[in-house]
Amino acid sequence: MLRNFFGWLLYRYLGWTKEVTVEHPDKYIICLAPHTSNWDFFYGQLYNHAEGLSSNFLMKKEWFFWPLGPIFRKMGGIPVFRQKKSSMTETLAEIAKKEEKFHLTITPEGTRKANPDWKKGFYYIALGAQIPVLLYGLDYERKRICCTRSFYPTGDVEKDMQEIKMYFKDFKGKKPEQFVL
Repeated sequence: MLRNFFGWLLYRYLGWTKEVTVEHPDKYIICLAPHTSNWDFFYGQLYNHAEGLSSNFLMKKEWFFWPLGPIFRKMGGIPVFRQKKSSMTETLAEIAKKEEKFHLTITPEGTRKANPDWKKGFYYIALGAQIPVLLYGLDYERKRICCTRSFYPTGDVEKDMQEIKMYFKDFKGKKPEQFVL
């Protein structure tokens, strides 16, 4: 019932469409871009609920204050302590190896501001756990959610990151001036 409501809200009322041609195995990382607005989270959650999907997500720890913290955790949020040096990437890769199912969404820009130096944590988690990365794009101009490519990291970080960025070159974020490759 709720799934139908979320589908109606996203696709009929708000007018978004989807183009998803990639299989979703039991374990994967979603690389979601562009990330230029807090609305990206809203549309991502609507999409997940409309499609019956679930995914954990990384979010800066500052968002985990009362009363939002418990809500975000219940939704699958994992706080990121950006100032603290930790082995979060290795820890998540180990969890992914051990779990029967593992779905994690990461915005590689790491911020809603223009940032050409994308974070590579999603890449290293997928490489360490030997799971695929699904490339999901939000295109506000066409009101389209798209995932037509997935890949396994090869270990050639620079080459793979260049390919990933090129996949997103035609997507327009809510604030296009804040998306740079």
